[in-house]
Amino acid sequence: MIGRSPTAALVAAAGACAVLALRIRRREQFKLRGRTVLVTGGSRGLGLALAREVAAQGARVAICGRDPDALDRARTALERIGSEVMAVECDVGDRAAVRAMVAAVSRRLGPVDMLINNAGVIEVGPAETMEVEDYEEAMATNFWGMLYPTLEVIPPMRSQRSGRIVNITSIGGKLGIPHLLPYSASKFAAVGFSQGLRAELAGEGVKVVTVVPGLMRTGSPRNAIFRGQHRAEYAWFSISDSLPGLTVGAEEAARRIIAGARRGDAEVLFPLTARLAAVLNALAPDLTAGLVGLAARLLPDPPSGDTGRRQGKESRSWLSPSWLTRLGDRAARRYNQVAPAEAP
Repeated sequence: MIGRSPTAALVAAAGACAVLALRIRRREQFKLRGRTVLVTGGSRGLGLALAREVAAQGARVAICGRDPDALDRARTALERIGSEVMAVECDVGDRAAVRAMVAAVSRRLGPVDMLINNAGVIEVGPAETMEVEDYEEAMATNFWGMLYPTLEVIPPMRSQRSGRIVNITSIGGKLGIPHLLPYSASKFAAVGFSQGLRAELAGEGVKVVTVVPGLMRTGSPRNAIFRGQHRAEYAWFSISDSLPGLTVGAEEAARRIIAGARRGDAEVLFPLTARLAAVLNALAPDLTAGLVGLAARLLPDPPSGDTGRRQGKESRSWLSPSWLTRLGDRAARRYNQVAPAEAP
């Protein structure tokens, strides 16, 4: 009998280890039924899609946001699918308010088993139109608004040696995006914190999952902030956020995120365009910088006059809304970005 070569034996062993690891991973998946999940920024957009996904899997759901009307609509929608829901008005950039909110959720629904840090703000426009306050606003929500809830849930998660902390960052936290500098800077901070915290909590039963999505159809441009030529800025941003092939739907994004969170993945990076951008930036930073610089030249120039702040819904033009933004406008209605009486 002829024995197998050492190479063949190594390949077979590696395959067996991979199968065993996959089985262990599946067995250790974090079950959501009967658990308490807190979703910040859960009243609309991706946050609402995530709340629906965990509710459908049997979790008790707490959502928070700053708009009481949007919160009430989201709570009603979640209750319709049979979920036990708690909606709390809270600014996640306010540490005292976050502490009170987490305590209230824990009293009513039980200790938080999964925290999804989703709350975020987006400021769009050329760097020279941005004020220091725009950077402060982005950091307050996108970084401090992630840190404060995390600090509140870590001690109980550590004591029960179980839990998930899911941080929604962005491809803008791995690759600097022109005309999104406050957002991108705050997301870089979020990615770094999330990755480092995972390492520190390793072995304690608490998994930190860094979610790095690319463009998603959540209807968010309507509530983003625009500076400079705000109508032109809103047009390119809302069109980009609507294009099939370059974007992923909010429900698909929510499924991918929750599946990765249950497995305890270190990173959930999607769609393919975001994966390719991250890989290209890591392997060829000079080439990536050149391509991004070329894209920046196609964006609107800074205006000579007014550079004030406008919301997306104040920045409509003949380009947006239009057939080019149809998918994004539909998402805005579906994910509570607009009141029922408002046009998209």
